[in-house]
Amino acid sequence: MRKLVVTEFLSLDGVMENPGWTFPYWNDEIAAFKGEETSASEPLLLGRVTYEGFAAAWPQRTDEDPGAPYFNGTRKYVVSTTLKEPLAWNNSHLIKGNIVEEITKLKQQDGPDIVVHGSGRLIQTLMQHDLVDSYRVLIYPLVLGKGQRLFEDENKVKLKLVYSKVMSSGVVGLVYEPDRK
Repeated sequence: MRKLVVTEFLSLDGVMENPGWTFPYWNDEIAAFKGEETSASEPLLLGRVTYEGFAAAWPQRTDEDPGAPYFNGTRKYVVSTTLKEPLAWNNSHLIKGNIVEEITKLKQQDGPDIVVHGSGRLIQTLMQHDLVDSYRVLIYPLVLGKGQRLFEDENKVKLKLVYSKVMSSGVVGLVYEPDRK
């Protein structure tokens, strides 16, 4: 059975929206932490907004860009109630019906973990239905004050820390799993 892994860039106050503010902090340590998520053929599960952003950016990147072979080659599942069909980005598949049922079926298959980047609204649904098996977050040393947050008021999740690393840039990498006791 596959695990569903949520990976996010977060400000210290929990904002995940439009993470352009992360660029000044990027270094080899952060690249290694992120590389652990993309080193295999993990399929992506994306909400429509994140998918459209990725589909606009990644196909133009060449194999010399470290993430390009992964993002352009891996299977991509896009969850949307508004798209009629996925964009013309290699290996993209649309999930439109019963989202919870479809994602549960994906998790029950054999294969590598399923990774969710961005996709805030989708993640809220995944949390409400206890479908997330791991949270990989990079916490950045800045406060943005407003924006979409990973953990919203209606989603209470008890977590256990399984890994932590403080990076030289002040960014902290954390891996949590739900405490389902």
